[in-house]
Amino acid sequence: MKGIDNIQYTNRASLIISFEFFPPKTEKMMESLWHSLVRLAPLGPRFVSVTYGAGGGTRVRTHSIVSRIRAETELEPAAHLTCVGATIAEVDAIARGYYEAGVKHVVALRGIRLKEKSVSCPIPEAMKVRSVGIEAPVVPGILPVTNFQQVVRFSSMCGASIPGWFANRFDGLDNDPSTRHLVAAHTAADQCFGLLDSGIDEFHFYTLNRADLVFAICHMLGMRTAAHAGIDEGRS
Repeated sequence: MKGIDNIQYTNRASLIISFEFFPPKTEKMMESLWHSLVRLAPLGPRFVSVTYGAGGGTRVRTHSIVSRIRAETELEPAAHLTCVGATIAEVDAIARGYYEAGVKHVVALRGIRLKEKSVSCPIPEAMKVRSVGIEAPVVPGILPVTNFQQVVRFSSMCGASIPGWFANRFDGLDNDPSTRHLVAAHTAADQCFGLLDSGIDEFHFYTLNRADLVFAICHMLGMRTAAHAGIDEGRS
């Protein structure tokens, strides 16, 4: 792996990032989402996406949030659109509603039917996109792990596996959230540095509507807001 300094200060200008949020259920959670948007916006993401619940469960809230992002910020919103369980006419109407609100980008999700229910879940990791003829750019999604047991459950649901070294890092930290958050940031940054070594220069961060961990990871990758850039220049 390359030295952190080399990546941090030589290649940071070429990094492309984007952030994902989910529609909150309460007004207090909405305030937290908006705080996170404001906190992360100065990092200059290519876009920010808002998820769309399995079967369209958060359709109205997703539309409201992306419309507000478009109206009140300079960020580029991208609305998730899950196609499974919807007719062509329904998908067309939803997409048209986004367009009329000024939202010109969507994250189109096919979704997979499991046990007769319409759900959206990742394709298992064993499927390699290049081997099946997909040539479109592939952007890795980075999830800072704040709840390891939740990741275990989710991985089991979608058929993914968890490497032993990864499980070892979080072993014994279920009741120690402060240390777990530090380990999460370090682990996600390590993952990004490894991908940078492989020639990857774009990352999509799953924020879980929390800014601090993702901001710290981006900082370790060498990304700076205008305020932080001024501090760094003064020290050089």
